[in-house]
Amino acid sequence: MKYKITDKQLDDVIFLYLDNQDFIRINMNNSIYFVNSEGDTESLIRYTKKDGKCVIYVGLIEEVSSFFSLQGYDAREAIGRWVGDRENVNIDHCVWIDNKNSVWLKIPNK
Repeated sequence: MKYKITDKQLDDVIFLYLDNQDFIRINMNNSIYFVNSEGDTESLIRYTKKDGKCVIYVGLIEEVSSFFSLQGYDAREAIGRWVGDRENVNIDHCVWIDNKNSVWLKIPNK
């Protein structure tokens, strides 16, 4: 059986899925880092306020892509829209990083 859902309906379900991840948000150095737990040294998502860039760890993109049967690009963009919606910010562009230890996802020392 096939169902037709709108892009908005799909976003709503993906947003609910991401909300249920209970990410911890860390505001630091003009960026917002999304981590799984206190003490994490790498984030899964980083939003830089200065340029509106959203950097997303590819593992999270693959998780969303697999769960919702989406292409990686579509999952990446949906995660970016979720960040923009939840933080009430404008996302200029999203990129993915395949190395969780990348400088882009590292949380600076406090």
